[in-house]
Amino acid sequence: MKALSNLKVLDFTTLLPGPYATMMLADLGAEVLKISSPSKPDLILDHEPFAAGTDIAINELWLGRNKKNIFLNLKHPEAIKIIKELVKEYDIVIEQFRPGVMNKLGLGYEELKKENPGLIYCSLTGYGQTGPRAKSAGHDNNFVALSGNLAMLGYKATGPAPMNLQLGDICSGSSNAVISILAAVNQRTVTGEGQYIDVAMLDGLIPLTTMDGTKFLATGEETGREDSRFNGGSVYGFYETKDGEYYSVGSLEPKFWEIFCNTIGCPELIPGTAEPADLEEAKAKVKAAMKTKTKAEWVEIFAPLDCCVEPVLTLKEALSEDEHIQARGMVVEVEVPGSGGHKVRQLGSQFKLSASPVTYEMGGYPLGYHTKEVMEGLGLDYNALLEEGVFK
Repeated sequence: MKALSNLKVLDFTTLLPGPYATMMLADLGAEVLKISSPSKPDLILDHEPFAAGTDIAINELWLGRNKKNIFLNLKHPEAIKIIKELVKEYDIVIEQFRPGVMNKLGLGYEELKKENPGLIYCSLTGYGQTGPRAKSAGHDNNFVALSGNLAMLGYKATGPAPMNLQLGDICSGSSNAVISILAAVNQRTVTGEGQYIDVAMLDGLIPLTTMDGTKFLATGEETGREDSRFNGGSVYGFYETKDGEYYSVGSLEPKFWEIFCNTIGCPELIPGTAEPADLEEAKAKVKAAMKTKTKAEWVEIFAPLDCCVEPVLTLKEALSEDEHIQARGMVVEVEVPGSGGHKVRQLGSQFKLSASPVTYEMGGYPLGYHTKEVMEGLGLDYNALLEEGVFK
């Protein structure tokens, strides 16, 4: 039995946050049916490159993993009727439109729960359903900028830098959507009642200010760039090697700091700790020491040591060569639909459950692939609906 095999999810999301959230649910066994429209391109799912010999984008193969998907024109009355029929069986809905859009379509929570009182309905947006920014457009860097985190990230001399890391979309949006949905499922198990969930990506980034945020609320003292232990205000950080590569140094505890200092030939830094009184002098010594050897040479030196020092890996090193990442099953092979058994490498699932492990049934199908199957399963005339424009 799969962990979430009793859950059925209707997915109205696009881009990255919602599709990643529903992929997590699907990987854990939930039956996910994605609703999309061929007239509304998706910047993520439609984006090149495509799997060799197919017209399926590799992002769709990944984010559509273990899901079914259909086309529906949500502005067509028949499509609304179809969704209301599906909601009787699919008892979880997740949508990613701006606030009010689903209500205008006749697909809001209050309307759909008439069909299924136990419905769990999750709206995932950048700014939430309430507040002055609720209906504003936004992307990941906007959410991070507004959260207070970006004011602490980067260097005093140059300011923040763009991150190829989806903190708002995945770390906040996707994860909190899944947590909220599963919390609501648990309550429904106890009470039999469904509920509405309002997930905002900005909301989830506020707690990520962590110790600096709590310090400000208690004292009014702000943390600037290179001011705290973790953002450049200590020796904790990244250091260039002889060949222009980088190493991460996280040796904060005294026992780790001592090993690190002795290893790089700077035992005189041990008494000052990783947060020395003369930080710039200590950093200069560490920088100079780390640049005396290549990354490969440091890898050989630090490999047997336990002091929180690790190389900065490239994608190739991390996803194709690192033994630990391979051993953890974080790169997997998944079959391409309709390929006769051809497989592609994908990013694996982070969930490790002993009694109900994640399985990779199939990569994402082309969008709209299951439309006819689902319509006929509802006893509907697919060809007639096609002629009416229900799937545009």
